[in-house]
Amino acid sequence: MALKEKENFKAICRNKKAAFEYELEDRLEAGLVLVGTEVKSLRMGKANLLDSYAKISGGEAWLIGAHISPYASTFYGNHDPLRKRKLLLHSKELKRLVGKTQEKGRSLIPLSMYFKNGKVKVELALAKGKKTHDKRQAMKEADSKREISRIVKEYNRRF
Repeated sequence: MALKEKENFKAICRNKKAAFEYELEDRLEAGLVLVGTEVKSLRMGKANLLDSYAKISGGEAWLIGAHISPYASTFYGNHDPLRKRKLLLHSKELKRLVGKTQEKGRSLIPLSMYFKNGKVKVELALAKGKKTHDKRQAMKEADSKREISRIVKEYNRRF
């Protein structure tokens, strides 16, 4: 599920390299269990999803490796920036994901983190890692699209 303009949301951060590193197959939205200082840091936009992933263990889903910076105005009781955070998913979604993530080469990757109606949500994707030649092909396609748009822009400017 992509972020929609209609819904009340505020983007916090995106994992821009996910589409380059992985083939994204199935997307879903999950809630996130946080402590107070983490929410305050997220409201300031201090988060990073690079090198993070989701793992299902013990019948629960966990977000691992997501960095939420410590809140600067706290004197004591600040949170660990890299701690595991529980993801809130329906049991049907968890059961479906358990089977799919156990397939070879499949993993759950967070794509974005955002506020939706005052709650922090994470957009996850079931992903399969790309090989090096696939990444090169994606870079060639992006370069050719950029070159075409540059030529069209130059052509429109002349006429």
